[in-house]
Amino acid sequence: MTIDITRRGILGVFAATAVVAAPVSSNAFGILRRAGDYRRISMYSPRTGESIDTVYWIDGKYIRDALNEINYFMRDWRTGQAIGIDPRTVDVAAASHRMLQTNEPYMMLSGYRSPKTNAMLRSQSSGVARNSLHMTGKAADLRLKSRSVNQMYQAASACRAGGVGRYSRSNFVHMDCGPVRSWGA
Repeated sequence: MTIDITRRGILGVFAATAVVAAPVSSNAFGILRRAGDYRRISMYSPRTGESIDTVYWIDGKYIRDALNEINYFMRDWRTGQAIGIDPRTVDVAAASHRMLQTNEPYMMLSGYRSPKTNAMLRSQSSGVARNSLHMTGKAADLRLKSRSVNQMYQAASACRAGGVGRYSRSNFVHMDCGPVRSWGA
């Protein structure tokens, strides 16, 4: 299945919903202003066997209990340590997912990483940043079986709300709420 993501297509995804409120950082997340009156994220972790499917934002407000669930779900599974995940990261993932028009939950490969875990991964791969945004709860590495890495990359890039990395060989896309940039092949 091929999905072409265009500006018109992106606007069409959001056209059926009302403009209720802008997210925390309206300049970086302008596309999300048309996201409607609720936001949902659905993911599972092959590392822990856990899954989450939650509405985390309603009528312009983040839901604290839902964010706490997301924080725990996206913890460093190697150490068990959890921190506050930046809701803007979840916004990017949720908006991208919505554009991809699938009900399949994301497979979350990596959310928060402790400095110890990041150092260990960095020693094994040149693709791990020394000051990774994973260590501050601002990034997620995600996969969908029903969509290609390129499709996911295009959707996340269309948000223009953070960094998007395409890791075709490893079959995942990195999404973060840092500066707008992209990389990978």
